Amino acid sequence: MTRPLALVYRGGATAPGCAESVAALLERSRWNFDVHFVGPREYLHMNEHTLGSAALYAQPGGDELRPAWRRMRRHRHAVRNYVAGGGRYLGFCLGGYLAGATPGFDLLPGDADRYITTARADVADTDATVVDVDWRGTRTELYFQDGPVFDVRADRDLEVLASYPNGEIAALTASFGAGRVGVVGPHPEADGDWFADSGLSTPADIGTSAGLDLIDAVMTS
Repeated sequence: MTRPLALVYRGGATAPGCAESVAALLERSRWNFDVHFVGPREYLHMNEHTLGSAALYAQPGGDELRPAWRRMRRHRHAVRNYVAGGGRYLGFCLGGYLAGATPGFDLLPGDADRYITTARADVADTDATVVDVDWRGTRTELYFQDGPVFDVRADRDLEVLASYPNGEIAALTASFGAGRVGVVGPHPEADGDWFADSGLSTPADIGTSAGLDLIDAVMTS
């Protein structure tokens, strides 16, 4: 039986280690994905043909939005057509920003913005830290570094998975055409090395259960 293909972007629009952590999370999921990297220096290149063969496309975290968008904007139509045709898009941190519209792929019923600029945000700078989110009613500690919130309009197909302490949306899934989009501001894919390298205490769960729930939500909705 053929395993479903999951593509993870790896290239100049992501930071070292981010793509690998997303791939590791996908491999731990219950979906038996055949995970491959796609990007400018990978065997698989970003185009409509490659995306069309995938069950899921993941956009990992990275550094700044504007430079990343300069690298990704050439793929805007391919990504939008892929999702509209029934594909699944999964965006982590920068990948969540890129799911928005200013700038981005414009896959959300709204837009993405910086959490640290929202009212009553409990994080004030861009340093790596740990945030407490409410993930489906459970307090969950996640790695965070200047991640997005999602300012979206009410939609019957919208599912909010997690919120920040100030009530802003931290993770959601939403429909786009015949496909589905899942985005998250923090990093549920972060492993223990992320926390150690940033001088942070490692939570007991390190977000894995939240990350797996996000994958399930985007695949089953």
